[in-house]
This record gives sequence, structure tokens and C-alpha cells, in this order.
Amino acid sequence: MDFSRTTKNEFKQEDFSLKLLKWGIWLYFFLLIFEGALRKWILPSLAGPLVIVRDPVALIILLLGYKKGYLKLNVFMFVITCATIISISATLVLGHGNIAICMYGARIMLLHFPLIFIIGNFFNEDDVLKIGKVLLYISAPMTVLMALQFYSPQSAWVNRGIGGDVEGGGFSGGALGFFRPGGTFSFISGLTSFYGVLICFVLYFWYKPGIVSRFILILSTVCSVAAIPFSISRTLFFSTVLSLVFFLIGVSLNPKNISKVVFGTIGTVLILTLLSNFSIFKTPLEAFMVRFEGANEFEGGVEGVLLDRYLGSMFGSISGDTSSSFFGKGLGIATNFGSQLMVEQGGANNWVEDEWFRVIYESGFLLGLIVIGVRVFLALYLGFLSFKELIFGYPLPWLILSFCLVILPNGQWQQPTGLGFGVFVTGILLASLNRLDKVKV
Repeated sequence: MDFSRTTKNEFKQEDFSLKLLKWGIWLYFFLLIFEGALRKWILPSLAGPLVIVRDPVALIILLLGYKKGYLKLNVFMFVITCATIISISATLVLGHGNIAICMYGARIMLLHFPLIFIIGNFFNEDDVLKIGKVLLYISAPMTVLMALQFYSPQSAWVNRGIGGDVEGGGFSGGALGFFRPGGTFSFISGLTSFYGVLICFVLYFWYKPGIVSRFILILSTVCSVAAIPFSISRTLFFSTVLSLVFFLIGVSLNPKNISKVVFGTIGTVLILTLLSNFSIFKTPLEAFMVRFEGANEFEGGVEGVLLDRYLGSMFGSISGDTSSSFFGKGLGIATNFGSQLMVEQGGANNWVEDEWFRVIYESGFLLGLIVIGVRVFLALYLGFLSFKELIFGYPLPWLILSFCLVILPNGQWQQPTGLGFGVFVTGILLASLNRLDKVKV
């Protein structure tokens, strides 16, 4: 922008628009963290509409990003937009024909997916680190809330379900009679995603000490470790292990960092030993181990969990018969909202949990594979860029990538919280590539 030809009022308007865009992105982030709290405790009567509370914010970000030149066309957006438009036409002409369900499904790729690139173009390394610091500060109260939910009966206020459901919102897939807590989120999946992102920043701040206070970093590390048994979630356990593997790869490229691995390992063992000596942690640890061992035996061990549940479900979705027509059943029909609406109108329940299966079921084999391909190739592209930065001693994108690989290629985007984390985490990964020593600030 040529400031020499810009009036004072025009400059203020330009500056306000950029501030509004930044506020919009931060609002999207905070609504992602606290949307469940609104639906369970604060505004339970509006639980239904609040499921898409971030959609208007996404639209504003989209419009401002386009106006300010931060929404730039690329091959990923072009292919996704074309495939979605074709799917909309096929849905209305050949599919279920319900425009409300169709638009609910289409908004995933037309409204939220572009935010990845707006966040990636507008934010930079400093913004991403601020997000990481906020996550660290939230981690302690979130963990306390999770512990209260774990030990409290489902009838307790902290365990209220969506819409203030007094029967409780804890997920029953726990162990030893304990439910899996949701924190401030509507479901356990949001809580596991929160800690999945948190551990990436915890590891980065240990890698680059001095950015946050040592007390906050130690406290967040304890919370990250404690969250695994309290959540009774194998998904969180595996995503944490994946982040640790990425961290070890990063430090191994620089021999000077070997001491960090040694002290980090010792510290982790000490934290686990310390926590296991407190009775408040013994029970969730026992519940987690019971569920872990029981589920692993049922699914054929750890190898079975990793190969069958993740890779197996991916390729099973492609090889299986997911659609009776070339263009699928129609956008949105396999989402929870779409399926419920179809049932209310006398139709069948079409809800699908597996993400790749859902995409192909809704859009058909060809268009479904195109959408899946975009998400996979975007993950690979980000992996290449992140590893290149790691080689030059900048590990932040690489560590965020460890969780992005969990939620971008095969994350459950039909669920609003999963969609929000998939979009936001991928966006800040892109933004972390805008290093302060490479951009004009």
C-alpha cells in the first residue's frame, strides 16, 4: 500500500480492518475452546444454534481476508472449491435434495477450509507463539476441571451435557465405571485435541527456553502428562507419543540438544513417579491402564490399534462399498446434523464416524477421493516445508505438524470441534513458517 497517497482517514480504516481480521481469528480460537461451555452451562437453551457459532465468524474472516488480499488462490483451494460445487449440484439434483443439509455439509470446505490459508498468510511466528502461551495458561484450569468431571457423578453441574442435560455429558467409553470427561468441550474429542496441540507448544518451549516462565512451563508439562489418564483416551496417548517422536527427531539433528533429551526423559519419569504417588492420580491411571489393555487385546495389540484403526480405516474407506451412486448420497447427509434431520423427516440414519468413509459416502468415489487427496497432499506439503525449516534449526512448524498429521488428513471434520481444530492447527502451522526474521513487521 502506498502510504504517501493515503489520507489519514483511509489509513485508520485500513488499520481497523486489519485489527478486525486479527480479532476475528482470535475469536474463532476462543469460541473453539469454549463453545462447549456455552452449550452446556452458559446458554444451554441455545445449544442447537451454537453448534455453528463459529460459522458467522468464519464468514467475516473470509470476507476481510479476501478484501485485504490474504485469501490467495492456490491449487488446494481451487480443487476443493470445484469439487464442492460439483457435489452441491449433484446433491440437489441426484442426491437427497435437502438444501439445508447440503449447505451444512458444503460449509466445511467452502467456509472453513479457506481459513487455513488466511490464518497462514496473515499470522506470523509471533502470533503463533502467543497462541501457544494462551494454551499454556489455559492448561491448568482445564486440567482441574477435567479432574473434577472425572471424580464427580454425571448428575453434577460440571458434568452437565449439551443443552444442560442432567444425565451428564461424560463419554461412557471409559473404564472401572468412570466416564471420559469433556472439559469445556461438547465431547471428549475436543479435549483430546486441546491437549494434542498443547503438547506441541510445551515441547517447543522446552526446546527454546526463556520464551515463557519456567513455572508456567513446568505446570503445563505436569498438566499434559496428567491429562492422559484423566481423559482415559488412547487417542491422546498416541498423539502425545507421536509429538515426542517428532521432538526426538528434531533434537537428534543437533548434537548440542542431546542434553535436553536426557534431562527431558529424567523429568518425565520424575513427573510420572510423583503423580503416581498421589491418590488423586492413582485411580485415573488404573482406569486408563484397564481401558488401554482391554481395548488393545480386543483390537490385536498396539500394532492392531495403529495399523487397523488409523491406516486400516483409511484404506478400508476407499476399498469398501461406500456409495450406491457415482456422486454419492449427497453433502451433509452423513454428518450428525444431517442424519438427525433425515430421521426427523422419516428417513434413515446415515451418520458415519470414519472421516474418509463419510467423504466418499457423501460425494461419491471420484469426488470423494479428490477431497481426500487434497487433504493428504496438503499434509505432505506442510511436512516438506516443516522438515526443511527443522534442518535449519527452526522446530516450531515441525512440532505442530506432529498433531496436524493426526487431524488434517483423516480428522473428523463432520464434527464442528474436529473441523475447528483441523482448520486452526493447520492454519497456525502455515503461519509459523512466516518467521520474524523473514517477514517485515
